Amino acid sequence: MSLELLSQLEAKIQATLENAELLKMELEEEKQKNVQLTESNQQLQQDLNSWNDKVNGLVGLLNSES
Repeated sequence: MSLELLSQLEAKIQATLENAELLKMELEEEKQKNVQLTESNQQLQQDLNSWNDKVNGLVGLLNSES
């Protein structure tokens, strides 16, 4: 192999490594977003359950007064 080909190969390997590192960083960001969304979803689910309980309680009161 000529020196020029080795240089091109080295440049391509370096670019590939940099791209892999960027992809790792993006993956970590997405994992963090996923954790945040999961936590938010759990909180919203708890809020929904709480509201459902309140509504069911009120409906029960209305039915018992009928």
